[in-house]
Amino acid sequence: MTESNLIKKKPKGKMLLFGVFSVGLYLALFLNSETVMRFFTKGGMYAVLPIGTVFLFSYVHGAFAGNFWSVLGIDAKKTQLQEKMEQKKSTVRRSEQSRPRIRVQA
Repeated sequence: MTESNLIKKKPKGKMLLFGVFSVGLYLALFLNSETVMRFFTKGGMYAVLPIGTVFLFSYVHGAFAGNFWSVLGIDAKKTQLQEKMEQKKSTVRRSEQSRPRIRVQA
């Protein structure tokens, strides 16, 4: 493997973007807590609002946290199966073979 394959670019920009977005979501939620409570407790079709909000917060915070750990250089340990698959990808090349074709002579 070459050095360029081993060095990964750190997602600093993404981390900052999702961090700012996460802080903005929390600020909006806490500053408008009365409005949020009024709509979230109505029931009926408004029951979708808390669920959607939880998914949005979860996605944004998860993306921030994942990028944060990547910037710090902490990544998940690869399993033996993942390492084997990566080695297999790099060593196995498909040979270009022409497919047999039916030829008609008149």
